[in-house]
Amino acid sequence: MARRYGPYFDPEYETLSIRINPPRVSVDNVSCKECTLVKVDSVNRPGILLEVVQILTDLDLVITKAYISSDGGWFMDVFHVTDQHGKKVTDSSTIGHIEKALGPEGYTSGILKTWPGRRVGVNSVGDYTTIELIGSDRPGLLSEISAVLANLHFNVAAAEVWTHNRRTACVLYVNDNCSSLDVDEESRLCVMEEQLNNILRGCEDDESGAHATFTVGSTHVDRRLHQMFFADRDYEGGCLEMEIEYPPSFKPEVRIESCVEKGYSVVSVSCKDRPKLMFDIVCTLTDMQYAVFHATISSDGPYASQEYFIRHMDGCTLESEEEKEKVVKCLEAAIRRRISEGFSLELCAKDRVGLLSEVTRVLRENGLSVTRAGVTTIGEKAKNVFYVRDASGNPVEMKTIERLREEIGQTMMLNVKKVPTSAKVPETGGLAKISFFFGGLLERFRT
Repeated sequence: MARRYGPYFDPEYETLSIRINPPRVSVDNVSCKECTLVKVDSVNRPGILLEVVQILTDLDLVITKAYISSDGGWFMDVFHVTDQHGKKVTDSSTIGHIEKALGPEGYTSGILKTWPGRRVGVNSVGDYTTIELIGSDRPGLLSEISAVLANLHFNVAAAEVWTHNRRTACVLYVNDNCSSLDVDEESRLCVMEEQLNNILRGCEDDESGAHATFTVGSTHVDRRLHQMFFADRDYEGGCLEMEIEYPPSFKPEVRIESCVEKGYSVVSVSCKDRPKLMFDIVCTLTDMQYAVFHATISSDGPYASQEYFIRHMDGCTLESEEEKEKVVKCLEAAIRRRISEGFSLELCAKDRVGLLSEVTRVLRENGLSVTRAGVTTIGEKAKNVFYVRDASGNPVEMKTIERLREEIGQTMMLNVKKVPTSAKVPETGGLAKISFFFGGLLERFRT
């Protein structure tokens, strides 16, 4: 009997084009007085824009302007970035990381594919069990979830929690008292999954709408949260929540037009500027299977204008009104998911099992509801950040904040920040149309 052989694929083939034409990255602190210019030239491939923006935002850099061009198989980007204080990026380790992650070594070593976007101490994400939860939001839900984990002696090393349209999604990295979970812990994991599902479905009319799952892999945590909400179809909840809970200045405006002469659909976004805004928009377009060929990003005071020239991965533009409406709704939802107003509470303490449960219990007992949260562990120190409102969704009163200071300020460091809630709305009645000329864009790359 003749032996049959399947086709052979060289594992080095995937990175062949990168090795032939390695990416060129430059970090320029000379050309501009106000910001640092990060320039990236590389062979174009699907998802590359999201990966670059992801690296910059994970370093807590603020993108104030950007010019994107990826026609003809080549990817050329210029990003104007600053640190969180509006200053140039001068730290040598940060600059070195940008050059390493976006340069040839980053693409061939897999840095871009495994970058988690969330610090979990000295260990990698692979040393933890990842839990994904989604369900209806309600006051005290995070406290109930963390209490289950504490009772089963699981430590939350890192977590990210978002709420939107009365739904909540969170990704948690847990371990057993700072050690890796092994096969012998399977029974405890089953108990934990059952208890978490019971909590999530406690107020669900449809049990299929809430669930807890364990996952493997290293998807970027913010991207994963967007994917979870998208699969949950939170964008169909409408804008009622936005109109009730947030001032009009937070409402994003998204328009889709056609650039017939160039064969693109043009997505224009105008909204209040904030960190990671570009990441959220590019992430949503990428996961909806749209490719960005050109883009211009700019911030004018407190507001941002972003324009993307896109096509579907199959080369088609957005033709039907139904498809355009879905893209608009999804982008509006992606922008709103990370919006917070009122107070943010930053708590720092020595990491231990039950710390998150203790803190969230105090918040619940003081009538506070968590709209967004982030847990980070560096070494033995844990930093918890909570964006809170009262149980009715209204801003928190100062007397409640002072009561919190008295109750937990003695055992851990508490920093309270007021999140700005208003900004002057642009005088223009609609979204100003940005003129886009390909020659002008290329000229910007040269300067």
